[in-house]
Parts: sequence; structure tokens; C-alpha cells
Amino acid sequence: MDKIPMNTPLVEMDGDEMAAILWKETKEKLVLPFVDLKVEYYDLSIRNRDATDDQVTIDSAMATKKYGVAVKCATITPNLERVQEYNLKKMWKSPNGTIRALLDGTVFRAPILIRGIEPYIRSWKKPITLARHAYGDLYRATEIRVDSPGKCELVFTGADGAERRELIHQFDGPGVAQGVHNLDSSIRNFARCCLSYALDMKQDLIFSAKDTISKVYDRQFREIFKDVFMEEFMEAYSQAGITYQYCLIDDAVSRAVKSPGGYVWACQNYDGDVMSDMLATAYGSAAMMTSVLVSPDGKYEYEAAHGTVRRHYYRYLEGGVASTNPLAIIMAWSNALTKRGELDHNDALAGFGRLLQRATIETVESGIMTADLQKVTTLPNPQVVTGLKFIDIVQKRIRKQMAP
Repeated sequence: MDKIPMNTPLVEMDGDEMAAILWKETKEKLVLPFVDLKVEYYDLSIRNRDATDDQVTIDSAMATKKYGVAVKCATITPNLERVQEYNLKKMWKSPNGTIRALLDGTVFRAPILIRGIEPYIRSWKKPITLARHAYGDLYRATEIRVDSPGKCELVFTGADGAERRELIHQFDGPGVAQGVHNLDSSIRNFARCCLSYALDMKQDLIFSAKDTISKVYDRQFREIFKDVFMEEFMEAYSQAGITYQYCLIDDAVSRAVKSPGGYVWACQNYDGDVMSDMLATAYGSAAMMTSVLVSPDGKYEYEAAHGTVRRHYYRYLEGGVASTNPLAIIMAWSNALTKRGELDHNDALAGFGRLLQRATIETVESGIMTADLQKVTTLPNPQVVTGLKFIDIVQKRIRKQMAP
């Protein structure tokens, strides 16, 4: 059969370890046989980021700004152990954090809904969409190791040379300190993205933080959200019959566990990271989550929200069975192809992206799944396969559905 043509390239960001193995298989078996794929390729593996002094990460973000749609594999954010394991020059920052900072977007994550895969939290009847701020906080932090007694201060030097100082701590001995920041402009863009998304979905929006403790930093988030809502969205929300509410992160977590779902939950950067993993795992696996970074000017970066699956990777290298769930990786490709087709008015490409997603979900609903989903499925007698075998089965389903 003729391959589906593409007008504009996707930006492809390759990754690390077992995720990269599944990434390559997904591309070669579920995309290339059917699409005349055009990509701007960037190798974001930890070795190449180290070799390029992380310039490749910056270049991939700039390419996303140029072309508008990117698809990203899971990548290693090195700690000390990883620096030693890969003999790195330094402990490079999170590539996701770098890309998100350059695009200044919001990450929207939602569970992949499949019949027969029931969430651990039985009260959930509808998905909760997690909106994660993608700039600043822990992911742009500056840290210092304190080796001796002394005074640690937070210092701001204005353009006019005037200084403001706040004592962080008077150290009597060794310790650590950390400085984080954010920007009013980024917080405002985050608020608009969340409020617009919830309005489009006709769902209530909750924003959570901890302004009872963080009386300046988190309070600023709360105030900006309130201002944007009052000035730009209040009337539209009233007409749509939906609500916006701020609540403490503690209360938001309690509400999520007890609620039937069906709303958008906006979180700061770190909270969103942790809570999206909680939502995904409650559906049986960290791979049961879609993730897209949306910039204020309408650029999209789709990714697998889980990690590189290191344990499975070394098992795979030793010749063992690695039953890694490829759903999030397949969904990243399918959603990126769909969006590329929509933006280019390429109906055939957008249709194939939707077909790829549908064929993947139908494969699981037919009872074929990886071992992680077997633990939570309500389907009788599931057939457990490896992630690589699952991709082969999805390919056969696509070929059958695309046959004349």
C-alpha cells in the first residue's frame, strides 16, 4: 500500500535504556511501514547530551518552536550514581525541565482509558486530567552544599544596585541549601492554559498549592490564578456551568482519592510530577498516562511520561524477558501524528494517528497485555506478552484494518 505523505516534519527526541528500545520498535513497526515519515531527529540519550554539553537538548526545543509538534522518548536525568555509571562530565539537569523552560508551557496528563483495566481507586468513574506547570521550581533550582558553620542568605540585587536580603539559615554545621524561582509571566501563562483547557473540556478546574506555608511563593501563584480567572474567564465559566476553585494541596489529594473524577487539577511543577505518577499508577501502570506539553503560542511536545525503565533494560541486555508496557510510547507517537495532521490539514495523517491509538487500545481490550496490566484487569484469561511482542501484534491489527 502507498505510504501516507507528510507535509511538515515532526521533531523526534530519542531517549535512553528500555524506553529507547521500545521507541525504536514503535517507530519502525507502527509508523514507518504506513507513513512516509519526516522528522528532525535529535538524540537525547544521556551519552549524546554529555558529548554535546547538553546543547542537543536546547537545539531540540528550538526545533519544536520552529516546527510546532515534537514527540519525545523518556530520558535519564542523572544523579551521582548515573554520573558514575555512564562516566559523565557532570550531573546534567533534567532535559524535560530544559525543554519545558524554553517552551514555557503547561503539561497536561490524563490516564489512558481502556475497558477491562479498572483503576485501583474504585470511586473514579471519569478521568482526572493533571495540568502541570512546566517552568521553574525544583527543576530550575540552584543548590549548594554547606560544609562548615556560617550564614546562608537569599540575596536579590536590583538593576539599580539596591540589595534585599533574607536569612535562610544560620548553620552550626554541615548541611544543604536550595534556591528556586518562578516568573509572574510564566505563572500567568500557566493559569490561562489551565483555565482555557478546562473551559474547552467543560470541566471544573482546581488549582492547588500550599500558601499557608509558602506565604510569598505559593501565594503568588494563588493570586495570579485568581486575577486571571476574575478578569478573563469568570463570565465564560458561569455560562458553561463550571467552576474554578483554589484549595490546599493536602485537600486536593484527599479530594482526588474520594471523588468520581471528571475535572482538571492544576499543580505546580513538582506536585504535578508526583501526582501524575499517582494517577497513572492507580490505573495499573506508569505507562497508562498520556502527556503533552502545550506552549502559550500553540507548540506541542508529546512524550512518554514514565522513566527509562532501567531495571527492564539490564534484564533485556542479559537476554531476559522484559515485559515493559509500551502504551505511553505508542500514544505519544499516535497523538503527535494526529496533531501534525490536524495542523497541516492532512486528514490521512491525522486519521492514521487515531487508528494507531484505536488499534492499540483494542489489542488490550481483546485480552492481550503486558504483565503490569494483568494485575489489574477484569478481563478473563488475559494473554500476557512482552512489550516487543505487543508492538508486533498491534502492527498486525493495523495492517488488517488498513487493508483494501
